[in-house]
Amino acid sequence: MLMTIALICLAYLLGSISGSLLVGRLRRVDIREHGSGNAGGTNALRILGLKLALAVVAIDVGKGALAVWLAQHLTPSEAPLAPTETAFLAGLLAIVGHCWPLWHGFRGGKGGATLVGALILLWPLALLPVLAVWLLVLGLSGYVSAATILAAWAVPAFAGFNGDPVRLAFGLSAAALILFTHRSNLDRLLAGNERRFHRARLLWPGRSQHRP
Repeated sequence: MLMTIALICLAYLLGSISGSLLVGRLRRVDIREHGSGNAGGTNALRILGLKLALAVVAIDVGKGALAVWLAQHLTPSEAPLAPTETAFLAGLLAIVGHCWPLWHGFRGGKGGATLVGALILLWPLALLPVLAVWLLVLGLSGYVSAATILAAWAVPAFAGFNGDPVRLAFGLSAAALILFTHRSNLDRLLAGNERRFHRARLLWPGRSQHRP
């Protein structure tokens, strides 16, 4: 029991390592004070540029995968939760840590990249619908926020077809969490003033009025 609790707490602490804030220190920039104010990969791209944004995404994806890997390999066989269940819980806590990081005043990102990192080891097959939905919505709309929200909800939708209650519970929890962290984006989407990545749009890329 103590080992399970320790692994779950470790997952949260790993999730609390913010890629954008660590990389931002290379330029002495706290990206929470610029752009959208979000400590995630999209705002890092706006503020830090492509190369450093890729480093941010690598860290945020990697910590989700590492939290899951540790739970999969270190959960004792006699633990109250099976290694698979502990790993799903660790993946969820890593996302929570990314959104509300202990090391950075509980002001973090919105969870999308860390969810992808967790899925790499938890359920790699689910990455297919997640990435397909994300690319489709981004290409058609140019809205990263809408793409991320809908891609997250592809996880429980896909789990529903598989009939696995653990995967479904994880998917619903992660998708609801990411929907909550994007609530300000939803308000801007409804108001019609959410920023677009106009170059990512497949249709009418030159018509965007709101550039990143």
